[in-house]
Amino acid sequence: MSAVFDHVEFDHHERIIFAHDHQTGLRAIIGIHSTFLGPAAGGVRMANYTSMDDALTDVLRLSRGMSYKNALAGLPLGGGKAVLIGNPKTDKTPELMRALGRAIEGLSGRYLAAEDVGMTLADMEEIALETSHVFGRDPKAGFGGEPSPMTALGVLLSIKTCVRRFMGRDDLGGVRVAVQGAGAVGADLARQLGQEGADVLIADVDPARAQAAAAATGGQVVSVEDVLFADVDVLAPCALGAILNDTTIPALRTKIVCGAANNQLAEPRHGLALAERGILYGPDYVVNAGGIINVAYEVSGNYDAARVIEHIQRVPKTLERIFEEAADEGLTPDVVADRMAQRLIGQS
Repeated sequence: MSAVFDHVEFDHHERIIFAHDHQTGLRAIIGIHSTFLGPAAGGVRMANYTSMDDALTDVLRLSRGMSYKNALAGLPLGGGKAVLIGNPKTDKTPELMRALGRAIEGLSGRYLAAEDVGMTLADMEEIALETSHVFGRDPKAGFGGEPSPMTALGVLLSIKTCVRRFMGRDDLGGVRVAVQGAGAVGADLARQLGQEGADVLIADVDPARAQAAAAATGGQVVSVEDVLFADVDVLAPCALGAILNDTTIPALRTKIVCGAANNQLAEPRHGLALAERGILYGPDYVVNAGGIINVAYEVSGNYDAARVIEHIQRVPKTLERIFEEAADEGLTPDVVADRMAQRLIGQS
């Protein structure tokens, strides 16, 4: 246990739960970072982590990010996350999902689960057989369903805010945007960007997904090796985190980074590295809050898509506040966003 407390990403987390079930092979970690504003809410991510330490690092970073995200989105929720260790294409079974549901139920509502990378709406329904503390569920049962379109909407509005601030434009016509990742959020973001008249480049580790997204948007497929370094106005990371680092930042050819991926900065110092290159960064947990806003309205028991969209439309105002304070105080947007969130959750 001391290894958790000594972990570089440990940041006043209230509780870390290691869940194991021998019969189903469940290996999961649930991180509860803060319940200062309410129960800790955040998605379940399933990934084939190379080590337990990698999984722990991910859950610590992601759960802290959820605390900050929920606070700055104005939600009565704390921050939590679950990571399920395994290959989502080959290791997932109904029994595994139900075992995770039992682990979540054992936390008595301190953690509220939703869908994240590697999980589906059907998985959420399977988990819900064992616990009521799961959301992002079937709209036929009064829930909000797949939250990805709402996440993509928040990212789109944030991109427009960044373009307005950096490029002095109110529209996206002809603006070149590289979308890294054509999963549920990335594909929907590409679609919305195409509708706004943007020139979209899209890449994914699954070529078929990239082709499908490009066909739906009139976009252009680029390789996963090239997408980060394309000559564009906006880079929208919509895959996994830590892609802004010592290797990638010097080679970027973009004016703006604004996307849906969590924890895009490999280390806090990389926010300054972006600023030194003159690149405007939209802090990811502000930009990608649409999905958890959708979930929050499910949690309230009074889900209304129109109210969700109205709430998401406030995200650009928060982003503008961050940019203004950063400019006034000579700080980077990520530092200002962290500071705002820490105040809201009682950590400063």
